[in-house]
Amino acid sequence: MVLALLLVGFILVLLFLYQKRQHRQEQQLAHIRQEYEQELLRSQLEIQEATFKTIAQELHDNIGQVLSVVKLSLSILPLEASHPAYESVQNSRQMLNKIIYDMADLTKSLHTDRISQIGLVEAIRFDVESLRRTGLVAVSFDVSGNEYPLEGQRAIFLFRMFQEMMNNILKHSKATHVKITVNYLIDNKFELQVEDNGVGFDPEKKQVQASSSSGIGLKSMTNRARLIGGEIAIQSQPGKGTVIKVELPLEREAL
Repeated sequence: MVLALLLVGFILVLLFLYQKRQHRQEQQLAHIRQEYEQELLRSQLEIQEATFKTIAQELHDNIGQVLSVVKLSLSILPLEASHPAYESVQNSRQMLNKIIYDMADLTKSLHTDRISQIGLVEAIRFDVESLRRTGLVAVSFDVSGNEYPLEGQRAIFLFRMFQEMMNNILKHSKATHVKITVNYLIDNKFELQVEDNGVGFDPEKKQVQASSSSGIGLKSMTNRARLIGGEIAIQSQPGKGTVIKVELPLEREAL
């Protein structure tokens, strides 16, 4: 009887140790899988940034120069004001000026190195001013707290998230006003908040709609936030606008 009890106890201990080992292995595999997925996502985003940089360089070095040559050619045409083509040429020059100016803005927004050089706040401020000039939507931009530089990759990812927020607002929200706030908090936290008075949406429903551009955009922002150790919160309801907040804890050494 005692031997049987000891045998049963021994078997139970073996089962417990086996289950514990299995659980530990599953945790290790899950951790390895998570690290692999994060590394894969990081590589994809790095490739994307490299592509943006290449496009920006191509726009500046090639297309920009061609447009400048065309503009110069139009400016030296020997046309009097009375010539039938004079007004058309002047209109073409004005359109070329706008294209060159807008393309310069686009190039600056795409170029990764420039974001790192001027910092997150200045990069956002530049895009805000460009948006104001379009007259598409009223924009307010406020910065509070003691501003300090963020590490390069964090600044780039946050700026791309900001661009995705603004892209979604312009394409889907029908908003007339956007409020952008950057907060440098005293408890070693950074906050970026974008609020609009648009039509709003159901965040849970939108995030599972992988086929929609806004659904993909929300997923992209969530992935970027996770990669830099941040969190993103989305508050929205149909007809009640949207608030998106990104919080990022910072090391004390960065202050």
